[in-house]
Amino acid sequence: MAAVFDLDLETEEGSEGEGEPELSSADVCPLAELRAAGLEPVGHYEEVELTETSVNPGPERIGPHCFELLRVLGKGGYGKVFQVRKVQGTNLGKIYAMKVLRKAKIVCNAKDTAHTRAERNILESVKHPFIVELAYAFQTGGKLYLILECLSGGELFTHLEREGIFLEDTACFYLSEITLALGHLHSQGIIYRDLKPENIMLNSQGHIKLTDFGLCKESIHEGAVTHTFCGTIEYMAPEILVRSGHNRAVDWWSLGALIPLPSALVLQFLKRNPSQRIGGGPGDAAEVQRHPFFRHINWDDLLARRMDPPFRPCLQSEEDVSQFDSHFTRQTPVDSPDDTALSESANQAFLGFTYVAPSVLDSIKEGFSFQPKLRSPRRLNSSPRTPISPLKFSPFEGFRPSPGPPEPMEPPLPPLLPAPPPPPPSSTAPLPIRPPSGTKKSKRGRGRPGR
Repeated sequence: MAAVFDLDLETEEGSEGEGEPELSSADVCPLAELRAAGLEPVGHYEEVELTETSVNPGPERIGPHCFELLRVLGKGGYGKVFQVRKVQGTNLGKIYAMKVLRKAKIVCNAKDTAHTRAERNILESVKHPFIVELAYAFQTGGKLYLILECLSGGELFTHLEREGIFLEDTACFYLSEITLALGHLHSQGIIYRDLKPENIMLNSQGHIKLTDFGLCKESIHEGAVTHTFCGTIEYMAPEILVRSGHNRAVDWWSLGALIPLPSALVLQFLKRNPSQRIGGGPGDAAEVQRHPFFRHINWDDLLARRMDPPFRPCLQSEEDVSQFDSHFTRQTPVDSPDDTALSESANQAFLGFTYVAPSVLDSIKEGFSFQPKLRSPRRLNSSPRTPISPLKFSPFEGFRPSPGPPEPMEPPLPPLLPAPPPPPPSSTAPLPIRPPSGTKKSKRGRGRPGR
């Protein structure tokens, strides 16, 4: 899926009496500047207009070979999470988190397969300041790869463990950002179902990001319920435990269980009846936002991330992993080979998994530029309107001209003698540099190289 740009440099053939097509000043900006300065380009030249038809970016060919493993950040039942650096293609040198999942473990359970597909689809479709961003998704024969933004601030759980308990204003800030993230998911018909400190990460500025969407459920709008038993027991709503059917209200129960301090808000989140729970009605997140606990929050400023977080991670570099558990970061980062052969029907479950974020494609377009260049008269010996073969260009490879006879090259100049010693003081001009004795100066000039 390499991003290949097709530059159509072919000009139309025509008689010498035909006029040139009219071009706007924007089309011929370099030539217009030359002519305004009273200069004319020498020899044959080409004028190329860059449009969607002449520049056609394709998706980037992405795979494990494009990333260098730096550290292990975490480990789960289905795979690992690595800190990686992009070493090929666009965004060269950028740091990401790479989540690796083993297909063989996932396909054993239909629900796990459905959850994995849901996670990838949700990460593609949901864009929000407080939800982790997906840059790429791809697969090999035995593994699935999700390339996510690297959240170097670590888990909120780590900071909560260090502090023991958050002060009310600190807790209010984090709960407010989580509320906006949950509200956005619910507006898209998605329930999160696994809200816990380990799944709430901080970016380098200290803002929260929800991660791990493996237990999400899609298409749960007003009035719809689902019955899957899933989540983490300590944060699981009663209706999930008794399997009576649940909806988006389960996320507000989990948020109440998350609050590490007693308050009237906690009691309203922890109502056993989902319809009586704050946020459990049609108002959803808007009802939570109106609670007096959040009276000092300017929601517009919060969403725009104009409010300063209570804690800003102290990081030495983009690769700093000091905010992660050293039990993992000390491990040697190895993406072990997986030669597991899946059946054709099993592989069908992962069709369409590959993804490249629109922001990455935009950066490919913005990073490409083409400058018209003057051609030497010897480039073409026929009419200046002789068509030129189109070239294929990839930002990750050099120009590759179409097959054809080699272009004539200028012969190399004969070697010169080293500079002579400095002249005596009485000399008024430097001695000329002479060619080696016994050799004749080439008279071929600009002709073809000798056969």
